[in-house]
Amino acid sequence: MKPLTLNRDIRLSVSESPDGGFLLAGFDGSGDFIGSRPLKELLFFSHTRSYMGLLIEDRDGAVRAGSREIVESFGDPHPFVRFLGKSDEDEQWIGIFKEAASIYREPGLPRIIGAPDGSLKVAEGVSEEAARLLGRVFSEILAEGGIGQDRLEDVIRFRRSEASEATDVPLPFRMALRLSEPEDEDGGWMLESILVNPKTGTHWTPAAAKVAKPPSESLPKKWKPFAGTVSGMQTRIRTVLSVDDGGGDGSFIAFPLEDHEVREFLKDDLPLLQALDIDVILPGWLREAAERRVRVRASASAGSSGNARLDDALSFNWTFSLGGADIPAEQFKQLVEEKREFIRAGDEWFRLDAAWLARIREMMETAEKSGWTVKDLLFRDLEEEIGAGRPEPEDEDEDDPLFDFLLQHSLKDAVERIRSKEGIPETPVPRGLQAELRPYQQKGFDWLIFMREHGFGAVLADDMGLGKTVQLIAYLLHARESGTAEAPSLIICPTSVIGNWQKELQRFAPEHPVLVHYGTSRLKGDELEAALGALGNGLVLTTYGTFMQDHEELTAMEWDAVSLDEAQNIKNMQTKQSRAVRKLRGRHHIALTGTPIENRLAELWAIFDFIHRGYLGRFSEFQEAFISPIERDGSEKQMQRLRAKISPFLLRRTKSDPSLKLNLPDKLEENEFVPLTEEQAALYEGYIGETKAALMEAEGFRRRGIILKMLSRLKQLCNHPALFLKEPFAEPDEMLARSKKLERIMTLTADIVDSGEQVLIFTQYIGMGELIRHCLSSLYDIEAPFLTGSMPKGRRDSLVEEFQAGGFPVFILSLKAGGTGLNLTAANHVLHADRWWNPAVENQATDRAYRIGQDRFVHVRKFVTIGTIEEKIDKMIAEKAALSADLIQSGAWITELTDEELNDLFSIG
Repeated sequence: MKPLTLNRDIRLSVSESPDGGFLLAGFDGSGDFIGSRPLKELLFFSHTRSYMGLLIEDRDGAVRAGSREIVESFGDPHPFVRFLGKSDEDEQWIGIFKEAASIYREPGLPRIIGAPDGSLKVAEGVSEEAARLLGRVFSEILAEGGIGQDRLEDVIRFRRSEASEATDVPLPFRMALRLSEPEDEDGGWMLESILVNPKTGTHWTPAAAKVAKPPSESLPKKWKPFAGTVSGMQTRIRTVLSVDDGGGDGSFIAFPLEDHEVREFLKDDLPLLQALDIDVILPGWLREAAERRVRVRASASAGSSGNARLDDALSFNWTFSLGGADIPAEQFKQLVEEKREFIRAGDEWFRLDAAWLARIREMMETAEKSGWTVKDLLFRDLEEEIGAGRPEPEDEDEDDPLFDFLLQHSLKDAVERIRSKEGIPETPVPRGLQAELRPYQQKGFDWLIFMREHGFGAVLADDMGLGKTVQLIAYLLHARESGTAEAPSLIICPTSVIGNWQKELQRFAPEHPVLVHYGTSRLKGDELEAALGALGNGLVLTTYGTFMQDHEELTAMEWDAVSLDEAQNIKNMQTKQSRAVRKLRGRHHIALTGTPIENRLAELWAIFDFIHRGYLGRFSEFQEAFISPIERDGSEKQMQRLRAKISPFLLRRTKSDPSLKLNLPDKLEENEFVPLTEEQAALYEGYIGETKAALMEAEGFRRRGIILKMLSRLKQLCNHPALFLKEPFAEPDEMLARSKKLERIMTLTADIVDSGEQVLIFTQYIGMGELIRHCLSSLYDIEAPFLTGSMPKGRRDSLVEEFQAGGFPVFILSLKAGGTGLNLTAANHVLHADRWWNPAVENQATDRAYRIGQDRFVHVRKFVTIGTIEEKIDKMIAEKAALSADLIQSGAWITELTDEELNDLFSIG
């Protein structure tokens, strides 16, 4: 990052953030990204409320600021820096910021008007955009204090008087209000204005005899020059107080309050004063009272027979207590209705969180009127919202739990049954299924039917190769044969496996009507509508790509079951594909995936938003509650909470589970360690030296981009120097001499072919796949096809069929295009030419060979270049395996490494 100098232009890129603020990124005169820290120092250099930008939020090298912060900072810009727009649209935004800032700083705010209906009006001549921005500024002021729109006029009046008396002379004190408690039982509360010495923190108030006199007479001699300012401040504060001391001459505020007036002050005035940046000093014990709450306890039961079922209504018994004393339910409801903020019980004060109490009241009323069932426990997350049935605290003085929730024994059993998947009734196998289900497949089929009957979406997340396809086909046949399906069902799958789905449907359910919606000759419009009508409760099979082209027609349909194969394809929730898929409407939604989480928890949110819209809340809520504490802090508590939320709807079995009795052959996975050649080592060190300086200076997304580019370039260098240098291929002998990895892949592959066996070779780089083909063909006369994402479906299907029939011994596959959905059990060797930094992706690829139908020992070799990033990433993955096994397999961690960790990662060991 270049050092910034003064007297220069900074160009801003401006966009509105989804939460109502603004995202700003800065660029210097050369167009170089300057990062968040220097941008905050320049843009908010005089903004005291954010501590000169310290409290402004970073967003990947950009900054996120609210409307109020933007307007205030543009109202007092840096004297040596000029902010310009990076584009014409950005320049328009800056013009709006400046216009709004000038209006906001005008003495007396003559062009801002508070309308009686609580809305903000502006004078003629103010642009619509600036008016809207100013409205957001005042809305933020109200929102920060939790204040209603009815106080907007008070805020404007205060800001108007503040702006009209603004002074450039710094004050030697800070104005504040102090609420003092009664000194004895007969005394009263006192609200008074004080001056605080910022250096010593001492408080000053006028003597009792001078309180009623104007500040010009009551202030100490050294502060008398500021008497006019102090008098104006007193008057302004009085304009927003709901209590009135009768003083209007600018004298110091000092008057007693009764208990009910204190409550009104705390409830109505305190939030507003704080939003207007006026300090209010409360008694210490009153601040502590803000942390004390009412205890609520709910005891739930269901099922008169003592055997709770999912549709049984819950019966609740509510009890309340405050400070250890029970509160009758009617008194609790009265507290909610009065919306009281503080209540006195005996000699103590307690805070009543009105919003929280209202939510509890709403829950009580909903339970009484609508009736919750056992099923609602799973959807509404009641246990989490109202506690986890914690025992009574041994120490009466310790904080009470906010809410205790107790379950009747039979109710616990019912909830546990759905979460453990035990005790689910068995469903007869459909007559039309031409297959014998294994015991665990029968259990998966039973579970899918159970989830359908009770209205639960389902994520079938069995390991690759355990037969998710046949379980879903059995489910579809049952829905058709039982007559519960009244409309067609829809399956969306990757292009690479649509041929496999066609063959499996023909094999396991030859009588089930199927419409393949794929290719340029697919039906559209009226023809598609007619075909769907004729299909009845049959099946439509399509791909993700085709769905996106025809999503308007397909999302307008009402389907019976909507199923996603390789559901991780919708993991990026912001893509048009993911959003469109989540709009599909079906009686039952099912997601099939062997890897519900490949990289980030956000992927899990997208899949669950498909099976149950809104179940995990808004994404911002999910991010705050789970993603940040789990991915950033490794929070075991939040991991357990998330596990409890998703487990009822997710069925996951692995091939390593002995209870499945798969009788799969053994599998050996090992690393093949190879050294760098002298040429590779020299290129490696040279590239690191050239790029490390830029990496260490970069921030945010620019830093991440450099890391990912370095990773890709270095991994290609570990494969072969020609790939790194983008050179054409030379003679095979010369190519082998420049890479020990390529040489070892060739000898291993030749030995496997000589022994009459077949092998899969996976690589993430097209160039590496072509290089392996080139060498195999020239050296050993082995013609190895290379399956990539651009290969047409017909060619892909014929190659898979030919390989399975033993037509050729070596199959090279792109890791992404060939790593999922294919059945390649003819191979009993798997070579990973280059390491992927997410083990889940490698495991998916390996499972093309190691799956049901494999009856031979499977040997998996992963090539690792000694001393390079490949070896270091391999060690890091091993260290993170425990977390991956628990819940998440994260690949994004590698871009978040510290400078020290990156130094170690990129150095040759």
